[in-house]
Amino acid sequence: MSTRENGSEQEPVIRDNRKIDPETGQARAADRENDRQDEQAAAVSDLASAELATQLAERTADLQRLQAEYSNYRKRVDRDRTTIKEQAVAGVLTELLPVLDDIGRARDHGELTGGFAKVSESLEAATGKLGLSAFGTKGEPFDPTVHEALMHSYSPEVTEPTCVEILQPGYRIGDRVLRPARVSVAEPEEEPVASDS
Repeated sequence: MSTRENGSEQEPVIRDNRKIDPETGQARAADRENDRQDEQAAAVSDLASAELATQLAERTADLQRLQAEYSNYRKRVDRDRTTIKEQAVAGVLTELLPVLDDIGRARDHGELTGGFAKVSESLEAATGKLGLSAFGTKGEPFDPTVHEALMHSYSPEVTEPTCVEILQPGYRIGDRVLRPARVSVAEPEEEPVASDS
């Protein structure tokens, strides 16, 4: 077959890709250069990989920090919202305390009848749903954190400072005291000191 029939007028090119020269038995210089380039490329690749890993770690830490800040922000806003709601409810109920006192006095004197009795019951039920509760009963021990002593006396019938009369009930929402109970307090009588003669 002629070269014309083969489609090429040039002689075939043969490339020797052997790494060791068959005549000298030494590694070829081009192969050493290729190995050096491969090593450099691998080092650059490792360096780029390490840099990417460092950047990924930094971005991950930034993302975690932002997520923690946002979570804390949401908790703080929810807590503030709850506190503001409690303060608003306490403010409204504090303004209603004189009305509740008037209703209590009318009930004690038997003047709360008919439609006014239903209105008072509805008002007391509504304030109860908002968490308002009255406290202060006759005979309970005096506690200066929730009672305000308006009168003081001595009595042989008590063994500790005791509320003997409730002049005005106290009100609280949960653990928060809106108004202390105004009471008359009796203490045990003082025993006379025996004198040596």
